[in-house]
Amino acid sequence: MTETIDGFVAVAQVSDLPPGKMTWVPVDRERVLVANVGGTFYAIRDICGHRHESLSKGTLFGYVVECPLHFACFDVRSGKFISGPASADIQTYEVRTDGDVVYVKP
Repeated sequence: MTETIDGFVAVAQVSDLPPGKMTWVPVDRERVLVANVGGTFYAIRDICGHRHESLSKGTLFGYVVECPLHFACFDVRSGKFISGPASADIQTYEVRTDGDVVYVKP
């Protein structure tokens, strides 16, 4: 998807990402994790700061994504570090939906 609106880049279709699921998408040469939590979409950088593992390979528990490598946990709403061996928050991205399209602002 390459459509852009007001600086937001189309990254996925709502229908392809049901509640409780997450995936990674490329946005401006970055890996961005997009998660659907209860019908609301959130986006954070897809790389754990501890060992640079892809968070999208981990597990989503409500608003918390757990890194598959050493189980560091982050809040997908804010990017805040919650627990584990990591020590820094993760960058978040603004998300917008329009119809069946999910957009992320780099």
